[in-house]
Amino acid sequence: QVQLVESGGGLVQAGGSLRLSCAASGRSFSNDRMGWFRQAPGKERVFVAAINSSGGNVAYADSVKGRFTISRDNAKNTVYLQMNSLEPEDTALYYCAADLTDTGLLHRLRIFYKYWGRGTQVTVSS
Repeated sequence: QVQLVESGGGLVQAGGSLRLSCAASGRSFSNDRMGWFRQAPGKERVFVAAINSSGGNVAYADSVKGRFTISRDNAKNTVYLQMNSLEPEDTALYYCAADLTDTGLLHRLRIFYKYWGRGTQVTVSS
């Protein structure tokens, strides 16, 4: 059974940092692109960041560029999201997802992602 399990969320003050992890099991994702999305209450799930299989190519939403860093450790089948300079607007449920398409592109649309975790809550207080 393929699973993606996010962890590392929590409550943090504005300006603080958190590091999210996404541990995969059931299959290796070392050859797949991975992404992070987030969903704030009452809003749609939106793209945050994506990374290619080697970790050499990444993409970010404009709202997090310069503050968030996506990375991966293929030996551990794990993807990370380092979040710095957090803002109240970053409060959301954060999901990781696996893109198994063969386009080779870093996708920002949810439709391209096949496997999803259940999310980890990030709350940033002002």
